[in-house]
Amino acid sequence: MAENTSEVVVGGAVLAAAVGFLFYMAQATGLSGTTSGYPLTASFRSLEGVTVGTDVRLAGVKIGTVTSVDLNPTTYRADTVFSVENGIEIPDDSAILVASEGLLGGSFIEVMPGGSLFYFAAGDEIEDTQGAISLLNLLMKFVSGSGEG
Repeated sequence: MAENTSEVVVGGAVLAAAVGFLFYMAQATGLSGTTSGYPLTASFRSLEGVTVGTDVRLAGVKIGTVTSVDLNPTTYRADTVFSVENGIEIPDDSAILVASEGLLGGSFIEVMPGGSLFYFAAGDEIEDTQGAISLLNLLMKFVSGSGEG
């Protein structure tokens, strides 16, 4: 009987660890279902490395996620919708750019705050954007010596 009891206890501990891991994974990847925030939009020339679920950061702190990416067939730009956590106000003269965590790291959206006393409201568009910079293109220009300067 003691053998069955220990198996049940160990099985319960393994099950509890698995549930805890799934909960942690859902929180870490933003799949927890908490979508509290307000949407903003931006249009980028290049959105290389950014997909739905990519972090939106301000001063290195995650403040939201990308919720939609679509190609605009008229302008050939990547129209992007992202959510920003409620309570975080972004000045309406802020810029937004595609940044990289390093040479081998992933991409994320970085908000560069401006100094305006007025803030973006839900659904507003950030017009000052900078798309992804292709490191391969920069390297090719450097190697070939075709850089202007």
